[in-house]
Amino acid sequence: MELLTGLLSHAVLSGSILAFAALGEVIAERSGVTDLGVEGLVSIGAVVAVITVAVSPHPWGGFLAAGIAGGVGGGVMALTAVVLRANQLLCGVALTFLGVGLSAVLGRDVAGAPVAATFAPVRIPLLADIPVIGPAFFAQNVLVYLAYLVLPVAAHLWLFRTRAGLALRAAGEYPAAADAVGLSVMRLRSLAVITGGIMAGFAGADLTLAVVPVWSDGMVAGRGWIALALVIFAGYRPIPVVLCALLFGLVTSIGFMGQARGWPVAPAVLNTLPYLGTIGCVIVPLLLSRRLRRTMAAPASLGTPYHRGGR
Repeated sequence: MELLTGLLSHAVLSGSILAFAALGEVIAERSGVTDLGVEGLVSIGAVVAVITVAVSPHPWGGFLAAGIAGGVGGGVMALTAVVLRANQLLCGVALTFLGVGLSAVLGRDVAGAPVAATFAPVRIPLLADIPVIGPAFFAQNVLVYLAYLVLPVAAHLWLFRTRAGLALRAAGEYPAAADAVGLSVMRLRSLAVITGGIMAGFAGADLTLAVVPVWSDGMVAGRGWIALALVIFAGYRPIPVVLCALLFGLVTSIGFMGQARGWPVAPAVLNTLPYLGTIGCVIVPLLLSRRLRRTMAAPASLGTPYHRGGR
């Protein structure tokens, strides 16, 4: 029972990082922009959070600073891919390399040192006392509740129940039609990409302020790429993408538990489980029926720059 509780608790923590990053990517891709810079922005957010709490030991300050840093990176992506209409894939890959390299440079002085302030667990009365699942789901830090409960519900309601969400989805599906009714496709897409960058920064802060309270170069370990795959697997919807993040957190936790308990499986094999799952996330939608694939289809204009008049 204790082993199962620990496994679930670690899964929830690990999945929360993916949930933040994937939710931001859902918003960006719903607007029609493929942002492959998530990995780099998560790295920037992680190191900025650590540096901020080293100066002022308040975890919320580090969390907000990481979001601002991610938003700045998202602004760079918006400028190049949306305003200047450069190739979105190349811009995203360049942003990843920039973010990973810059985070390594900025984090030299704080690498390996314990983080000055972290988010402590917050128990929800009664619910935290439920056997097995109570401590795992209802005795976590506040970022977990934000990633799994508040933000996905808010994003779903905003995307599918408000006129602003409809306008954003129109920019991703039929940008010419959105432009024809007076919507600024450039503004909508830019704000969506910046929002995605902020969420990626939050994911980095979650990593270093709540999950692994230390900074080291390379600790993001492909989580940004996994988040991109989760968006595809979840059909570009906020609530399913968070559930997928939890599933991947469980896969990651199984690998850690296998190494800790000495399972007769090579550690390299266990370490590859999340990445094998990522490949599966991309392949599975291709194996579904045509009707299901239609419901999970990407926005019609995803990855296509828009310019009034088609020039």
